[in-house]
Amino acid sequence: LGPLHRPPIADFQDVLKEPTIALEKLRELSFSGIPCEGGLRCLCWKILLNYLPLERASWTAILAKQRELYAQFLREMIIQPGIAKANMGVSREDVTFEDHVSRSPPRGRRLRGGERGGLWSGRLCPDISFFQRATEYPCLLILDPQNEFETLRKRVEQTTLKSQTVARNRSGVTNMSSPNKNSASSSVSKYEVLPNGCEAHWEVVERILFIYAKLNPGIAYVQGMNEIVGPLYYTFATDPSSEWKEHAEADTFFCFTNLMAEIRDNFIKSLDDSQCGITYKMEKVYSTLKDKDVELYLKLQEQNIKPQFFAFRWLTLLLSQEFLLPDVIRIWDSLFADDNRFDFLLLVCCAMLILIREQLLEGDFTVNMRLLQDYPITDVCQILQKAKELQDSQ
Repeated sequence: LGPLHRPPIADFQDVLKEPTIALEKLRELSFSGIPCEGGLRCLCWKILLNYLPLERASWTAILAKQRELYAQFLREMIIQPGIAKANMGVSREDVTFEDHVSRSPPRGRRLRGGERGGLWSGRLCPDISFFQRATEYPCLLILDPQNEFETLRKRVEQTTLKSQTVARNRSGVTNMSSPNKNSASSSVSKYEVLPNGCEAHWEVVERILFIYAKLNPGIAYVQGMNEIVGPLYYTFATDPSSEWKEHAEADTFFCFTNLMAEIRDNFIKSLDDSQCGITYKMEKVYSTLKDKDVELYLKLQEQNIKPQFFAFRWLTLLLSQEFLLPDVIRIWDSLFADDNRFDFLLLVCCAMLILIREQLLEGDFTVNMRLLQDYPITDVCQILQKAKELQDSQ
């Protein structure tokens, strides 16, 4: 089956009901696109990202253990510090979200030069209002009215988020690092804190990133991570199963952590030139292009169009800023399913170049940079099909 032919739901159900999941079969099916119905994607991603083991019998115990572990993280990193700060009368500025999450660490990096984008200035959803809406399952541990301590929400209110604006692009979705798309619309909106007892989806994602930053001080929060966690959380929080939705925060955290373990080197500047770093991967896109379409490769070289100008964002953010969210999710089906998933990402990037080769061969530097920074093709199935052809021809 090619990427254009999504397998029937029954094929997934047959694989997922077995006592031991046949991983290779699940990968093969998922690579061609996971159905949106029946919560299948939510479950498949959790298996493909190594959150759930292949033995179904162990799922209940593992989920309970991991969700309790996440609750423990919340108690230790948000609730207890909040109590301590409140008791000591320490000012908010000492425990702000700005300190722990929005600041790029010395070893980290920002996604564009000196640009300092806010946490929520990135694209997250085809209907941005999803992240502004209240979750059906607010974190009672945090929102308990009996708690007198200064919560993460209260600390955040005093810092960056209240003033952050969200610029919308032509499709009504947001985009942090693509100026062409940002300029398509001048409308802005603000994320607002909901009344006590309610919690917006953006607050949940913010908390996931806060906990991740606290547990990973070597990388902390780097601008762009919200683009990785956003599609994961959206997928889990919109699952038809109330049980999966209720635990979307904890499940997203662990899947995000597992995914970041594979791509975190992209965010660490000191590793750029190593074989695991982003510079090596960008050069690999061009070396693959040279092998597959030398004429196009030479044209880009002649115009001095370096892969850093566009492939940095494509690779680091797993293409999450180049397409609308449903299309990003479809691409991620194939990425997560592929044995060498981030080798396949290089082929997807190469396919994106080859599919607009005629325009690139005709265009000058300015035209071509615009094409690459505001990619014109919206049919991701066409792109995935081309990438699969490149893979099969290797």
